[in-house]
Amino acid sequence: MSDATSLKRKAAEAAFAELEEGMNIGIGTGSTAEAFVRVLSEHVAAGFAITGVATSERTEALCRELGVSTKTLDELPILDVTVDGADEVDHDLRLIKGGGGALLREKIVAFSSARMIVIADSSKKVQTLGAFPLPIEVNGFGLTSTFMAIRRLTETLGLEGEIVLRKSGDKPFITDGGHLILDASFGRIPDPEALSAALATIPGIVEHGLFLNLASMAILAGPDGIEMLNA
Repeated sequence: MSDATSLKRKAAEAAFAELEEGMNIGIGTGSTAEAFVRVLSEHVAAGFAITGVATSERTEALCRELGVSTKTLDELPILDVTVDGADEVDHDLRLIKGGGGALLREKIVAFSSARMIVIADSSKKVQTLGAFPLPIEVNGFGLTSTFMAIRRLTETLGLEGEIVLRKSGDKPFITDGGHLILDASFGRIPDPEALSAALATIPGIVEHGLFLNLASMAILAGPDGIEMLNA
């Protein structure tokens, strides 16, 4: 097991310790969330009863493979907790998510949950968000117009950097919802709340990867152990 894999598993195990039997759990997407599914499946096999709601088709398939019971969010519209990874997390539990392309469903599921627990290795903790490119999920219709609107708006906020269409091989990456993703490399986002509010004014944007006021706890695994951040 690599060091990175080991840290993800340790964070996943610490998150499992926060759960209670019988909970309805949102299950995130990405490599750290997959580590959580594997830890969860071991306990489910030993008799621990939960029901999950997957945030992506990829996570749904893994849950099915490992025997973790799932339902749709329409079947379980109110969740006890969501456990998910993050691409960046700051000291105020503000997040950048969406590196795996599931940010829309991840945000819907997190919003439907009483709590959101973020699991990550300690390298994901930052002083200021933005070194990881911000994913912006957009409608394919009017893509160029939406791109130009994002460029103009972010420049008024003093944000510069490349904005590129995410690709899967030679073709555009398509989300589970049938949308496209623009990745914005701002470098630093000093005021995530202002950027979030501004992006919400552009009609072609479906959702963005700034997760604000959603996480209640972050579990960060590092070489020196587990660090807990609480809202």
